[in-house]
Amino acid sequence: MRIVCLVLLSIFIVMETFSQSRSTDRMPVAAGRFYSADKETLSKDISGLFENCVKTPAGAEVRAIISPHAGYIFSGKVAASAFSVIDRNAKYKNIFIIGSSHIMAFEGASVYNIGDFVTPLGKLTVNKEIADRLKEEKLFSFPVNAHLQEHSLEVQMPLIQYYFRDTPMIVPIILGTNNTKNIQKIAEILRPWFISENLFLISSDFSHYPSYTTANQVDKATADAIVAGDPAKFLSTLEKNSHTKDPGLATSMCGWTSGLLLMYLAQGNPDLEFRKIDYCNSGDSRYGTKDEVVGYNAIALVRKKQGNHEKGSITEEIKFTEKEKNQLIALARDNIRSFLYDKKKVVVDEKSLPEVFKKDLGAFVTLKINGNLRGCIGRFMSSEPLYQVVLESSKSSAFEDPRFMPLTKEEFQKTEIEITVLGPLKKISNIDEIILGRHGIYIKKDFRSGTMLPQVATENNWTVEEFLGYTARDKAGIGWDGWKNAELYIYEGIVLEESKR
Repeated sequence: MRIVCLVLLSIFIVMETFSQSRSTDRMPVAAGRFYSADKETLSKDISGLFENCVKTPAGAEVRAIISPHAGYIFSGKVAASAFSVIDRNAKYKNIFIIGSSHIMAFEGASVYNIGDFVTPLGKLTVNKEIADRLKEEKLFSFPVNAHLQEHSLEVQMPLIQYYFRDTPMIVPIILGTNNTKNIQKIAEILRPWFISENLFLISSDFSHYPSYTTANQVDKATADAIVAGDPAKFLSTLEKNSHTKDPGLATSMCGWTSGLLLMYLAQGNPDLEFRKIDYCNSGDSRYGTKDEVVGYNAIALVRKKQGNHEKGSITEEIKFTEKEKNQLIALARDNIRSFLYDKKKVVVDEKSLPEVFKKDLGAFVTLKINGNLRGCIGRFMSSEPLYQVVLESSKSSAFEDPRFMPLTKEEFQKTEIEITVLGPLKKISNIDEIILGRHGIYIKKDFRSGTMLPQVATENNWTVEEFLGYTARDKAGIGWDGWKNAELYIYEGIVLEESKR
């Protein structure tokens, strides 16, 4: 019997050595199950996910994200929210994609080093130089066949291909161990690559199979423990969750070992902080039910900004659910329709509105037809609730913008609505404080002033100087260089875009 075992072991070693001596691309196994296997359909599906996801203004230096890996119809929008924290133009050299094995257990990590990853959108190049170096480490010496049927990394691949304008190389890693000491050792092995030029992507869903109510409670506790940045607290939270009185709860985070690995990497670095980005569970999908759900959190690890302009950020303090976003945009649309057809403001029952609509916030309402501006009016500060500002601004954008004739009924049918909810103005003395994609700018000189919203700079791919120049010349009317001796203000905004009609 011993001889037979030795022979079988020898055959396995020979097969493994042979498989790694030639290039073998890893072909998709989740296509057609977790996402569409058709290239055009997949691209369209992913585009829809990013159009409808929670968008965080770009600007922060993102070091890592935690993104779910279920079927796109369930977790895709939360995954897109995780990616949307990142600047699409970011120049990462590598993305270390790390997931916990759903297929097999082994006492370390497996890195795929014998080929590239293929999806319906094409090929993602594996950085084989880094992968080969990792393979030399004892804890990374496990066979690449751990990747062949594993879906957790693969589900992230099409999102990477779609989102990044310059697609980085990837380093795919599967963890097979739940030994926390080994996970900490693996983190130390990866630490030389845990630098700003690389992105770490942790692929994990959260609670599995509890009730809808339990999922919301458990997933919040787990996410809060991650955001706290303390691995010991995270582990104790997982233990506490396991005693939740819900017989369906199998785990509170399927990729907890991968999440723990990231926490070990970030531990002790005061310049980094975790941020919660978005959450839902499968019960929120029209394809899911409210029992035996799976939870999905989007979390980012970012570098803290110097100074205090991120403290009290509107994007941190104010959150809109997808339903609230659609409701606010519908309010603007109904108001324009009411003025067009009935010559009066739409009637609103304030008691039925979400609390966030009743906060005193500024907002701009932007109208577009076929992507072209058709009206944009709003206000920065308000002593009135947000919904009233949106009602007034939607009317003004449609019928009172001096750059355009009043909107017609025919045009209304083709009009797209975008609402930007604004934070307070902050006066600046150095243009280095302007973060493109995060900040809008307001320029004031004597009796002239003008503004451009945060998204305008990124939509046009402007530099900071171009952003200032166009605003000074085209909005404030003080010439291209007029900003140089004018008062400069920045503000943040939450952009609510209308779903494709």
